[in-house]
Amino acid sequence: MTEELDYEQARDQLAEVVAKLETGGLSLEDSLALWERGEELARICDRHLAGARERIEKALASVEKPETK
Repeated sequence: MTEELDYEQARDQLAEVVAKLETGGLSLEDSLALWERGEELARICDRHLAGARERIEKALASVEKPETK
């Protein structure tokens, strides 16, 4: 597998896939291939968002911890 896309690349490609599927006129096989690609791109986006959420939660936790001396 090649290098994973960053969030913005995956999101943009997912938007393109959705637009093609909404336009219609594709064969069943092409539609299924696009659907599968869309699912893969959505998983990539989810992983990026989960990582960002984790970083934010860690940052907030470190700020909210009372200092002990």
